[in-house]
Amino acid sequence: MSRRRIALAGVVAAALAPAPALAHPHVWVTARSEIVYGPDGRMSAIRHAWTFDEMFASFATQGLDADGDGKLTREELAPLAEVNVTSLKEFGFFTFSKNGETKVVFGDPVDYWLEMNGKDLTLHFTLPVKAAAPEKGVSLKVEVYDPTYFVSFEFAKEHPAKLVDAPAGCGLDFERPKPANEETSKKLSESFFTGLSPGANFGARFSNAISVSCR
Repeated sequence: MSRRRIALAGVVAAALAPAPALAHPHVWVTARSEIVYGPDGRMSAIRHAWTFDEMFASFATQGLDADGDGKLTREELAPLAEVNVTSLKEFGFFTFSKNGETKVVFGDPVDYWLEMNGKDLTLHFTLPVKAAAPEKGVSLKVEVYDPTYFVSFEFAKEHPAKLVDAPAGCGLDFERPKPANEETSKKLSESFFTGLSPGANFGARFSNAISVSCR
């Protein structure tokens, strides 16, 4: 029962969306990301740090304080971290990149853990690049968003993204999504999303984009 309760993509919908007319999104994330390069000068991984909204954090961590000391350790949060990254796989870890027209393939997350700092619950994980990384010096873009817009990503206002071990002459630009206008916001009910065709990718309009170019 506890494993169901803490899954990011299942029970949260039932817990936080009891009314058919309730508008998306339902979970809010403040994010930071790092694009990591390997010795060959190609993107080798993406490191994410996602801080969940207080309501989700409170709901997800109920009953996890095993020793009752009022503090949640990394060990106590380990089952929650595992369920979250397992649940995220179905959604491509909300992380998308292309090499030309070819999708960059990411492997399963490594080095994942959760930490609780006050009321802030933050998921850390690294997505290794499995295949189709752009060649050294080739421009690339990494986008972070939920195609279903169940989860809303807002990158941190300061230092939202960075490059790690990138080749000399490479730099990044960060583009935030445009906020939904009033007309669009009125449409974002459960019935609207239920009526979308499979693979509609509505959430792409709220994509956060990290673009890397090299001289």
